[in-house]
Amino acid sequence: MERSRPVARAAEAAALDLDPRIVNSEGAEFSQHDASILLGNSHGFLEEYRASRVGLSVVPVAEEGGAKQRDFWSEVERRLGALPPPETVGRRAAERTLRRLGSRKVPTGEVPVVFEPETAVSLLRNIAGAVAGPTLYRGASFLQGMLEQRVAAAGVGVVDDGRLPARVGSRPFDGEGVPTRRTMVIEDGVLRSYLLDTYSARKLGLASTGNAVRSLGQPPTVSPTNLWMTAGPYPPEEILASVGRGLYVTELIGFGVNLVTGDYSRGAAGIWIEDGRLAYPVDEITIAGNLREMLTDIAMIGSDLTWRGSMAAPTVKIGRMMVAGE
Repeated sequence: MERSRPVARAAEAAALDLDPRIVNSEGAEFSQHDASILLGNSHGFLEEYRASRVGLSVVPVAEEGGAKQRDFWSEVERRLGALPPPETVGRRAAERTLRRLGSRKVPTGEVPVVFEPETAVSLLRNIAGAVAGPTLYRGASFLQGMLEQRVAAAGVGVVDDGRLPARVGSRPFDGEGVPTRRTMVIEDGVLRSYLLDTYSARKLGLASTGNAVRSLGQPPTVSPTNLWMTAGPYPPEEILASVGRGLYVTELIGFGVNLVTGDYSRGAAGIWIEDGRLAYPVDEITIAGNLREMLTDIAMIGSDLTWRGSMAAPTVKIGRMMVAGE
């Protein structure tokens, strides 16, 4: 505890000192976890590994003209030495908060939507849910029965790899003792694999991919290890420049995703794009579409692959989505 406080306070102080418009903070948190995982089963498996995780987050509050905005920034790594300095985390949180001041609403309409890496990760979570074995054998996925079929635009790749060095989700074996591995989930837009534990694999007539997770007293379920969307060829500036008028998404709110149908509707905030440039902040909007159509309508993928804990994504441009504002 005593070791954590100076780190959290340094991050919070850096946020508060960046600009006089940062008037308060909802707090800063530093966490550090170390564990030994020992797994044995009735098949003679008995192995152990060590795992660690460190995280730092800051939530500043900014005010201008009587209107307040909040945002945050967080970093999660496997090792303390890989975590950015607390001052860097605090300043990044303050910068994200300041860019929300003066937010407006926008008219309702269909426009291109660009997800920054931090919000593009949410699309990965949706994909992970749709390719998880339990979702599939219950018939609750829009990707049911789509193996070896095109489910996304050409160039889209999604990989799960539990053996990446020093990454948060890495481990030598899963919650059933099955060795983890590299799994190509989507390759050039084609669905190549689901994510499975032994039970869901047996139900689907397939083999486990080493994605079982479990807690004490609970049966295994399925989760990705380290999941990422492969980087594309476009610098993020070039992606923005391709949009005459559209939305750059910096925050997603709520859970309006139906994995059975793929229907997608979420509250959002971001920055409006005009003539290829970030023009002004926007909030109190909803973006809507269908995940199946969104994946096939991915028009550009950025070169800026960014890790957020055990998931990573680059900037992603979707050709058109409904943006509901005024």
